[in-house]
Formats: sequence, C-alpha cells, structure tokens
Amino acid sequence: MSDLDDLYQDIVLDHGNRPRNFRVMEAPDHEAEGYNPLCGDRIHLYLQVEDGVIADLSIQGSGCAISTASASLLTEVLRGKTEAEARELFDEVHTMITGDPTAGRSDAEVEQLGKLAALSGVRQFPARVKCATLVWHTLIKALDGDEAHARTE
Repeated sequence: MSDLDDLYQDIVLDHGNRPRNFRVMEAPDHEAEGYNPLCGDRIHLYLQVEDGVIADLSIQGSGCAISTASASLLTEVLRGKTEAEARELFDEVHTMITGDPTAGRSDAEVEQLGKLAALSGVRQFPARVKCATLVWHTLIKALDGDEAHARTE
C-alpha cells in the first residue's frame, strides 16, 4: 500500500469514527433523507442556504464507516460553496467513485479534490460504492427540494 493509500485510509477511518457536523439542525432551509436498503445505511442531511451559498450543513443517521465518512467529508467540503459548486462536486465525486479508473481522472486530478480523494479507493469495492454515494444523492434531493428518499438501489 502506498503512502497516499495509507493517508486516504486514515482519513476515512477518522471521519467514520468521529463524523464532523453530526447533529440535528434547528431550522434548515433544505433537508432530505437517504436510505440504502441493501445495507441499512440511513442519513438525514440538513442545509441552510443563504443567497445561493451553503452557510451551514449537518448530518444525522447511522451507517457503515464508508457511508459515515463520506457524509462527514461532504459536510466539511461544502460549507461556503454555492449550490452550483455543490452540484458540480457531486458530479466529480460520483465519477471518481463509480467511474472506470482507466477512463476517469488521473491521480493528480483526484488529488485536487482534497480530502474527498480519500473516497477514490471505494471504486475497488463495488458493493461499497452505494455506501459512499448515498449522502451525495441525498444532497441533490435536498437542493432540489425533493421530498422522496434518496435511494441507492
């Protein structure tokens, strides 16, 4: 395992064990729930958006370490981003996690995603891809005001 792989694993373990922004938000502007029926991951995402910018966000729920780490990383990275930037990041992360590694991003491009690059190794474990992407699909539901649960099936 390379030093970079070790770093990525450490980031995922840290966020999985000690998720950031894990709380119920008092007065969210947007919120959505996500559910992965295959493994039981459940996430509730809360957003406060001011003038098109994500001012605050938090998560609540239960899930595996990958699901929890992905949700925690999302909350750290999206604060201060516009809704358009959040949607663009969804596309980038989704491609990184689900895409063919030979047809997708170069290692340098993945590294530009910062801490989110820690999720790139998930694509090597197809059964875990849905765990990592659940919160990202939930984000889109919240931004769209879609009250249906985000699902990964």
